[in-house]
Amino acid sequence: MEKSIPSFENSALLDRVQARWNNLTKPPGSLGQLELLGARYALIRGEEMPRLASKAMYIFCGDHGITAEGISAFPSEITRHMVSNFLRGGAAINVLCRHYGIDTTIIDCGVNGDCAPGVVDCRIGRGTANFARGPAMTRAQAERAIENGVRMGRECAGRYDIAGVGEMGIGNTTAASALMCAFCGVKPAEAVGRGTGLDDEGVARKARVIEAALALHAPKPDDPLGVLAALGGFEIATMAGFLLGAAASRLPVVVDGFIACSAALAAAAIDPAVKGALFFAHCSAEAAHRALLDYLSVRPMLDLEMRLGEGSAAAIGINLLECAIKLYREMATFQDLG
Repeated sequence: MEKSIPSFENSALLDRVQARWNNLTKPPGSLGQLELLGARYALIRGEEMPRLASKAMYIFCGDHGITAEGISAFPSEITRHMVSNFLRGGAAINVLCRHYGIDTTIIDCGVNGDCAPGVVDCRIGRGTANFARGPAMTRAQAERAIENGVRMGRECAGRYDIAGVGEMGIGNTTAASALMCAFCGVKPAEAVGRGTGLDDEGVARKARVIEAALALHAPKPDDPLGVLAALGGFEIATMAGFLLGAAASRLPVVVDGFIACSAALAAAAIDPAVKGALFFAHCSAEAAHRALLDYLSVRPMLDLEMRLGEGSAAAIGINLLECAIKLYREMATFQDLG
């Protein structure tokens, strides 16, 4: 895509925001990271007194052919059933979004089944191909998925003040680990974890599958579209596009866990400026997530040992940002007290 993401650095605006924080009725810096989060939010929006009222959660769903290699503790049919659960409002992310007043949007990027009524149809196919045997998708499919996401990110920016991104797709931790290996140059054994609950042998099998796939495809990190086509997922590529489109429109986005971070990794390979618009919700219990956050040189907002996905930590992160902005906008200043 055309690199159209603005610079979020603005020293004059940052000075004004910091001056307000310091003039609120509290000791300077006493709200710690909330002050830093609020300042970053203001810089992304480009506003001295930004609002945070309308909130969105986008959940990207897709199936993965790599499940044929026995890399998941659950069958791929679970993806379809969880999409139904999202639509019924029975998943953890639904509970959190209801509690925090966050609108949820479910996107079918490539679930293996009929497109369910109530989802946004961005289907590229009925799940990716098995990347242990060949590319997960064609280059054209990867490009189309990114374009779908860019369009959604721009549209979301026209309706909301902030968005969170989450995902659902059995097998997608394997795709995320493979992407981490390709982009970061780490070994498969350092990039794999238990996912939905693999035992030690399952984790070792996952690493062997990724190692063989890397040898088969020889992905080049300076060709992010090619890496996504070889090893990615439809939902991961669409999410990467969403992050790029949102950043280009100055929409702050809270990124959920390991899989969502792999989408951020791919988006940053396309345009490094995208990171300036992103908040990273948490460091999950997935083994390689901390290393991935370190590679991206970002600090997570939370560390609660969660590993659910769905956008669950992103919803909590949105709430933290809302708290920061309410404090920034609504606290009295020392001048108010005379």
